[in-house]
Amino acid sequence: MPAPSISLEPLLQLAARAVPGARVSTEAMPGGASLRRFFRLHFDTGRTAVGMFFPEAAQSEEVSQQPKQESRWPFIEVLELLRGNQIRVPELLAKDTERGWLLVEDLGDRTLAQALLETPDRKQALYQLAVRDMARAHAQLQTLASDCIVAQRCFDVELLEWEMNHFLEYALLARGISLSPAQHTHFGACTRQLAEQIRGFDYGFTHRDYQSRNLMVLGTGADALAWVDFQDAMLGPRVYDLVALLNDSYQTFDDAFVAARLDEYAGHRGLEAERERLHEEFQLVTVQRKLKDAGRFVYIDRVKHDSSYLKFVEPSIAKIRHAMTKLPGVRHVQELRTLLDEVLP
Repeated sequence: MPAPSISLEPLLQLAARAVPGARVSTEAMPGGASLRRFFRLHFDTGRTAVGMFFPEAAQSEEVSQQPKQESRWPFIEVLELLRGNQIRVPELLAKDTERGWLLVEDLGDRTLAQALLETPDRKQALYQLAVRDMARAHAQLQTLASDCIVAQRCFDVELLEWEMNHFLEYALLARGISLSPAQHTHFGACTRQLAEQIRGFDYGFTHRDYQSRNLMVLGTGADALAWVDFQDAMLGPRVYDLVALLNDSYQTFDDAFVAARLDEYAGHRGLEAERERLHEEFQLVTVQRKLKDAGRFVYIDRVKHDSSYLKFVEPSIAKIRHAMTKLPGVRHVQELRTLLDEVLP
């Protein structure tokens, strides 16, 4: 479905404020699955910038499940929080929030995903950097002001459960995979137990989608990473960002690679004594997150009419099943595993 046309006049006005007197041209940029629109601006001075358009409804469905807050711009508030804690994010150049526009620094096109394609031999070094930056951010953001937007949004039991029901609704029912009334009830009971278990973990700042398409690689030698797509940050399990990174829907890593990065995170955070617990939490949150992801990819196809994510449904389900094999003593996970084996081909 083509995106609706929008007026670029407010963006051009922002450009004139940011670089007075310069001529500018624009090009549309890919925007992923969100409703936001992105444009690269080319100034005749040789400078570039990125215009971001936020429709009123351009928040994630997950965040829309949270209690309503006063009118705020989460992108700006989270950006300022991260910049204030020395976390590399794009610089805000100009804004017109009344008309839904921001102008930000252009960080280029070299995402972590792209860097892995270009220099696969640097995979370990890049992921060590990503884990180190994550651990440092988690430590620095451990205490948040009560009025901070991140502190007012949380992966509570209801949200965790809602995300897993997304799997039921779209990865199963919308694809013609029916459940008996007893199976439907059992799915709900198992996922409720999993949500309650996860809510008992240590919580803190989470980016919420800390993965290879949302980390920009800056430089070609001693690389640095910059964060994007952070506007939905909220309180969540300490391993949530690790799951997003190491069980990324768009990448695949072997168990040894994942375990090494988890141990590095534990070392950065001084959690060596909790290593086994951290690994178990990682597998449990993987089950929850990938259930959501598998459902989300079908939702994007059925509701947003974008089929490009369908190829990630089966890999997500495979990651769910793999994580379940790592949790033999968790009864509700094993019951859920049995149910999935019954209904999925």
